Amino acid sequence: MNLLNFYDNPRIRRAISRIADPRRVRILFVCLGNICRSPAAEGLMRQSVAENSTEERWIIDSAGTGGYHIGQLPDPRMRAHARRRGLELDHRCRQVSESDFDDFDLIIAMDNSNYSNLRRLAPSPEAQEKILQMAEFFDSVTSCDHVPDPYYDGADGFELVLDLLTAATRNLRDTVEANSLA
Repeated sequence: MNLLNFYDNPRIRRAISRIADPRRVRILFVCLGNICRSPAAEGLMRQSVAENSTEERWIIDSAGTGGYHIGQLPDPRMRAHARRRGLELDHRCRQVSESDFDDFDLIIAMDNSNYSNLRRLAPSPEAQEKILQMAEFFDSVTSCDHVPDPYYDGADGFELVLDLLTAATRNLRDTVEANSLA
């Protein structure tokens, strides 16, 4: 997909244009428990940036809207599937806090429920402008409209999530790179 297509989305354009310091991009990925989808997105984004960008420019983290797994490593199944792709997920799960809305430029929700929860948690309309959905960066060839939670699915669910997030984090990185310094 052409990068300009992502940037043509007014919500994406507005969020990227509000990055506080274009030399330092701060991104937070968010799912429910911070044990499957958001740590995978964090790891894939780190990998993508390391391979294709200036790593020092990026601050990347993940969190959950729920506090179920605070301090734990990501789900062992997600870690195993990620490891097969050369990705080590060593993030310690944490819950989203109000300070995250000050500490991050872009807050990326994995699904509609987490998007709604984040909008409720946002302390201001300006903070709400930072919240985007990961699906907004999906390649056009997918039939998914969110990153599905693989927690209760088998191996195919984890592989689908990793496939979706690999493409989406690449698209996010490319869109920010192409437009935040413009």
